[in-house]
Amino acid sequence: MIGVGLDFGTSNSAAAWYDGEQVRMIPLEECDAIMPTAMHLDRELIPLTGEAAVAQYIDENRDRIVELTPEVIAKASMVTSEANSADPHSEAETETSSVYGQPWVDRGMPGRLFRGVKRLLGNSSIRRLLVFDHPFRLVALITPILLRIRQAIEESLAEPLADIHFGHPVLFEGNENLRNNLAFDRLSEACGHAGIDKLTFYPEPVAATLSYRHNDVVTAEMDNENAENTAEQSPDSGCVLTVDFGGGTLDLSVVEYSGTSFDVLSTSGISLGGDHIDQLIFRELLFPHFGKGEIWSRVKDGRLIENDFPFEEYEDKLLNWAVTYILNQNQYRSKIIDRIAQGGQGKEKFERLLELITHNFSYLVFQSIKDAKAALSNVEETVIDIPELDLAVPFSRDQFEKIMTDVLGRIENVTEEVLQRSGRGRSDIDIVIRTGGSSQIAAVKSLLEKQFPGKVTEHDPFTSVAAGLAIASYYGYQFQRS
Repeated sequence: MIGVGLDFGTSNSAAAWYDGEQVRMIPLEECDAIMPTAMHLDRELIPLTGEAAVAQYIDENRDRIVELTPEVIAKASMVTSEANSADPHSEAETETSSVYGQPWVDRGMPGRLFRGVKRLLGNSSIRRLLVFDHPFRLVALITPILLRIRQAIEESLAEPLADIHFGHPVLFEGNENLRNNLAFDRLSEACGHAGIDKLTFYPEPVAATLSYRHNDVVTAEMDNENAENTAEQSPDSGCVLTVDFGGGTLDLSVVEYSGTSFDVLSTSGISLGGDHIDQLIFRELLFPHFGKGEIWSRVKDGRLIENDFPFEEYEDKLLNWAVTYILNQNQYRSKIIDRIAQGGQGKEKFERLLELITHNFSYLVFQSIKDAKAALSNVEETVIDIPELDLAVPFSRDQFEKIMTDVLGRIENVTEEVLQRSGRGRSDIDIVIRTGGSSQIAAVKSLLEKQFPGKVTEHDPFTSVAAGLAIASYYGYQFQRS
């Protein structure tokens, strides 16, 4: 008997299997157990997934000039001159014109990259996304990723996939009360299309707890076998707080264990993850290097008017790399070009902004932010380096912690909430498990150590959930959804 677990993440995905003794990660990429949760569609609607999808998007957009054109959705004819009824050869004169839809269609876009679609699954208002004039349901945009994962699992197992435990956040992103139900329905349908016929949804932070306990028990058994004095054994019971901080959500659970049995006392989660932090860094550190706060001068009614450049018109689209290309239309470009023509202080910044928009460098900007953020987990200072835009911005832990102030406050609040729901206090917690990519942020580590001194341990940030899901699958664990 084998248990299989799948951690379908916002940024990355992983899978594992468990045979009752050992957990083994399944290589989803050629030499890596971690696969970007990404899909690329070209104009022929041929999909690429994982690292190949990201690489294709970056390669085809490097130095590509974005050209937005009006989208013709219909033709309209209007009679400009009536026919002369007395002249049998007379004909009415008509004028045909195009009817335009959205004025910002990137006709030269070689392909579309979809990453982080998991964030949309609980949103009922988003049913379809238009891809090269073809409407795609969200289910269709994640099915190829799940199909590839299923195939990788079956290759690893050398047998058809019978059952799988599928991880989920405590709460999917969104504001709707029933967003979890909608997300489960969409995931179930996509899994069905991908050939995953039988699945069990299981909370991600609880899965991480199971993985930790399995490793702890195995390590204790090995230590006890090798030790001359077996009096000091791993505690057979305790209370665990798991903090799973990923790309899109922050999820927590409080679990009591005794031997191999356990009891989930409470779970909680919020829509807060690494992607949100990346946006904060972009806004706080990089926006000033693209013209935010600079003065814009213009003449109106014979008077010189000077005020701040209307950067707020650009912010939302800059913070969403998938739609930044929309800014490459006249209503946005003209203001930037006018400001560049004025010269003086800030000219270079607006030239950089125009370059970012024209060449669609937004995704590379966010990758540079992610790289710098990860570096600060191990060093005190680094640089957000974006050579394509001739930009290198110093970035220190002190700056990062200031940016993280509100984020840390939200982490504190949700931690207190999950403890209250469990009926346990901080002193009752024996171990705090820190997992997920965003849990490696130094400020997050410090916060948890301050709250639970001497009790915090890191556990497989990118694979713990998949491993725990495989264990839950092996034992047939279920979780009652509220």
